[in-house]
Amino acid sequence: MIGIIDYGMGNLESVRKAFAKVGHTARRIRAASEVASCDRIVLPGVGAFGQAMTNLARSGFIPPLRRAVDDGRPLLGICLGLQLLFSTSSEHGRHEGLGWLPGHVDRLPDSVRVPHVGWNEVRQTRPSRLFDGIPDRAHFYFVQSYYVDAARTPATMATTAYGPSIVAAVEDRNLFAVQFHPEKSQEAGLRLLDNFGRLACS
Repeated sequence: MIGIIDYGMGNLESVRKAFAKVGHTARRIRAASEVASCDRIVLPGVGAFGQAMTNLARSGFIPPLRRAVDDGRPLLGICLGLQLLFSTSSEHGRHEGLGWLPGHVDRLPDSVRVPHVGWNEVRQTRPSRLFDGIPDRAHFYFVQSYYVDAARTPATMATTAYGPSIVAAVEDRNLFAVQFHPEKSQEAGLRLLDNFGRLACS
């Protein structure tokens, strides 16, 4: 069963419906104790990094999420959920993230329109189970004001150009994450969610 972590940040229902459309059962996880029953986990998010980490901590989600990752269960971060996997963020001050991936989340440069809202081409930089059957340079829908620098992120497996080359997706063992919104990205996004739903647990 796919569990979508409900920590008060993001539109979880659209993610659940997208999974249902491609034949996967997903449900909202409102209590930390429910994480143990999930064989795949989705960490969505829309909003501020610091508030998201506060909400995760207050809800008691961080310890069971760490256990799930250590156990090898696949976890998919979406948008802010990708950023939370990294070490630190400078959004409204300095904040510590989950620290599963080394790297820093910074504000998009003033040379581009912020926030970044709309469709962008995604370039696959190495093979990934998440992008199985999705052509290189497919377009996905982004909504972001902060980013992770692709050049400094070893786990990067897809990038997009918006000012600098930014991380569009990462894969590291059982950790997966995308900066874009697959649930809003039509056929390519649905294929990506289907691929995640079919991943074998290690």
